[in-house]
Amino acid sequence: MLLSTTPTFQNRPIKRYLGVVTGETIIGANAVKDFKAGLRDFFGGRAGDYEKVLVEGKDASMQEMTERAARLGANAIVGIDIDYETIGSHNSMLMVACSGTAVLV
Repeated sequence: MLLSTTPTFQNRPIKRYLGVVTGETIIGANAVKDFKAGLRDFFGGRAGDYEKVLVEGKDASMQEMTERAARLGANAIVGIDIDYETIGSHNSMLMVACSGTAVLV
């Protein structure tokens, strides 16, 4: 499956547009990650545990979107957009949503 944030592929014309596809993931962050991130915030540095959660959420959402596109008969997705949002009563969960247009090239 070809994936692109641009609306087209260079030297690969789009033969057919198959529709909008999405992928969504919600991941909870646990107390240990919150504690370690708080230390990083105080002392400085990168919050590796949270970075891993971001990557995990993005990968899961993209995989879901790709599977949905494949079910439509697509071999590519163009115009991909990825959004990250914290949700929950204490912003303790991360929602990652992606969308794009399933196409046949």
